Amino acid sequence: MKVLVTGHLGYIGGVLVPMLNAAGHEVDGCDMNFFADCVYVPEASFHGHNLAKDVRDLTVQDLEGYEAVIHLAGLSNDPLGNFDPTLTIEINQSASVRLAGLAKQAGVRRFLFASSCSNYGASAGELLDEHAPFNPQTAYGHSKVGAETAVCELACASFEPCNLRAGTVYGVAPRIRFDLVVNNLVAYALASKQVVLKSDGRAWRPLVHVSDVARAYVATLEAPSARVAGQAFNVGRTAENYQILEVARLVHAAVPGSELRTLDEAFADTRNYRVNCDKLVQTVPAYRPVWDLAAGIQELVDVITRVPVAVEDFEGNRFNRLAHLKSLISNGVIDCALRATGR
Repeated sequence: MKVLVTGHLGYIGGVLVPMLNAAGHEVDGCDMNFFADCVYVPEASFHGHNLAKDVRDLTVQDLEGYEAVIHLAGLSNDPLGNFDPTLTIEINQSASVRLAGLAKQAGVRRFLFASSCSNYGASAGELLDEHAPFNPQTAYGHSKVGAETAVCELACASFEPCNLRAGTVYGVAPRIRFDLVVNNLVAYALASKQVVLKSDGRAWRPLVHVSDVARAYVATLEAPSARVAGQAFNVGRTAENYQILEVARLVHAAVPGSELRTLDEAFADTRNYRVNCDKLVQTVPAYRPVWDLAAGIQELVDVITRVPVAVEDFEGNRFNRLAHLKSLISNGVIDCALRATGR
């Protein structure tokens, strides 16, 4: 299948594209490569064509000839969303809906949208399946809710949108994000011998390895239309819901000599949700997640031990997405609307 992956040079894209190639798909990408300086471990060679274009500026002509679009590109987390909430809505929601409409016009059949379990936002602690009401707590969550709702309205016999709601992602990848909770806790523990909780640790999160997220895209791309068209799927494993305090304890156990502590200013996180992920495994039998949190933490410990990072690396502009974008703005590479200046 000929596939266009937006954001193919990001955290998930760097793992997904080699999987797609291994499965025999012809893959092109669309990415401005703002994070070219954020490569942590070697990335696979990319043999497709990269369209270095802002997703807000794509045209019908850019999408012609593709059988599927996997739309990963966007502002990736809550700190970025808080940087400029209106920009988050513009990129994550408005541009995504526009892109889906263009894909439909161009004759693209399958459109896989990178949604999020952040849609659920806050709950009373029950397991939430795909029919649970949305309750987003952040601009990022609101943007994903708005986008997937509008994208699904475009569904017809010749256009098959599918929304993949990933849990909180972790795990090693070429362009790893150290601003995600598991990755951050492990990196900080190895760099400082401290496992630091910035919240009270009571909030629940569904956790999913980046490789299992990539597997979900491959499986839904290849699944029969009747199983995935117009559907939403929680991506992860139902057994992999954890309170943040439990995550911290597992990291503490995996890093000998580390100290577990909570910041004096620790807060109660309003983002609190447990997610049922059974639908995807039952609907698309080809999808088989293989990672659990303990194995993922050990992978991070092993790799970061071999390729150490300092606190200033993952809290500064090398591996922190928001800090890196701010550095690009201050250096005039992009403007405050996150558009390339041509410098």
